[in-house]
Amino acid sequence: MSPLSCYLLVSALLFSIGLAGALTRRNAILVLIGIELMLNAANLNFIAFWRYGPDPAALTGMMFAIFSISVAAAEAAVGLGIILAVYRHSRTTDLDQLNSMKG
Repeated sequence: MSPLSCYLLVSALLFSIGLAGALTRRNAILVLIGIELMLNAANLNFIAFWRYGPDPAALTGMMFAIFSISVAAAEAAVGLGIILAVYRHSRTTDLDQLNSMKG
């Protein structure tokens, strides 16, 4: 098994754990953690394909990963802000109970 396929296998495992966490959890914070795991799996793919690609000196995969990390940090900040605002209003983070948009 080549090193690239090992990285891709770990990335697929990390993505499937994140997907399962995002789809099966009822807590909004745990859903955000699952989404972050999926983004980290995509970053691992970017880095692996960059490292084992035809031109590793080009830094294209590294730039994609840095951009993805910055977008994930902004997503986490906005998502946690929304969850805090919803929690102050409804006193729960259970997604099944947050089915109403009324103020």
